[in-house]
Amino acid sequence: MIGGTVASLSEELLDGGAWFRVEAAPTASAARRAAERLAERLGLSERRTADLSIVVAETAGNLVKHADQGTLLVRAVRDEQHAGVEIVAIDHGPGMADLTVSVGDGHSTAGTLGIGLGAIVRQASWCDLHSVPGKGTVLVAQVWPADPPPPPWAAGLTRPLTGEPVSGDAFAVREADGRRQVLMCDGLGHGSLAAAAAHEAVRAFADAPPQPPAAMIETLHRRLHHTRGAAVAVAELDAEAGLVRYAGLGNISGTVIGPTGRRGMISLPGIAGHQRRQVRQYDYPMDPGAVVLMHSDGVVDRFDMTEYPGLLTRSPAVIAATVLRDAGVRRDDAGVLAARLP
Repeated sequence: MIGGTVASLSEELLDGGAWFRVEAAPTASAARRAAERLAERLGLSERRTADLSIVVAETAGNLVKHADQGTLLVRAVRDEQHAGVEIVAIDHGPGMADLTVSVGDGHSTAGTLGIGLGAIVRQASWCDLHSVPGKGTVLVAQVWPADPPPPPWAAGLTRPLTGEPVSGDAFAVREADGRRQVLMCDGLGHGSLAAAAAHEAVRAFADAPPQPPAAMIETLHRRLHHTRGAAVAVAELDAEAGLVRYAGLGNISGTVIGPTGRRGMISLPGIAGHQRRQVRQYDYPMDPGAVVLMHSDGVVDRFDMTEYPGLLTRSPAVIAATVLRDAGVRRDDAGVLAARLP
């Protein structure tokens, strides 16, 4: 899903949002208008829509003034009762050495009043960011109609291959009968047929009864037989046992990353819907503070978390966006999901 928990799945949950390459004022304005239209469609009040407009305008303005290769994603977020708007801003700019100082009003590196980040924090319902000097900044902000729900324990991002209107990668998050599970999938190939396969995997994941990851992979395999197929992986985070239960088919990469190191998780060869060996489930220890990171083959495995001080403590959305920025490739669909124990 795009945000919240999965109770029932609508087509809007399969919409990955709209990406904007923000390099000049006209594109910043287009992103703001898109956010306002989404807010209207979701039923946000005029006051909250105005707050959202400020958040997007300030965020996009910062990308124009300070960023290199700045991009901004506008998408819907949901919980069981409400819907809001999320923006994700990603750049390769100079970064910030001290976020506390940078967020405070009056701090500026461009000769302005220096109220941009402070305004974003004040008007947003929830905001998180991470920055490394020389690498850039990632900011995630949400505007909800009322009090925001708790920040999600898992979040993901997808981005289509350059030149394609849709991505063949997709992700989903659900809680069912006490099971906290996440899905990452990569439809075979690119374009609309790959997206159709990935979307069917998301639907099947949401519709399935509570079951362990290996059984879920079997369910996905049966449901995808009429599509071109997909690589799929499911992880279940068990806080009480301190474990990740994992099953995968195809080239989805799964890793447990903690303060003391990282451990890869095993996906077996195959294509859900067409080719599979016996599906196996593997259990991995997950210490407090660790993060489960899953991604398609449009994201390279060379991402080194030690080069990003403090990133593991940030929200899953900021972690996923940072990995997508620095490890995602433009010659393929790219999808990343991050999850942590509550």
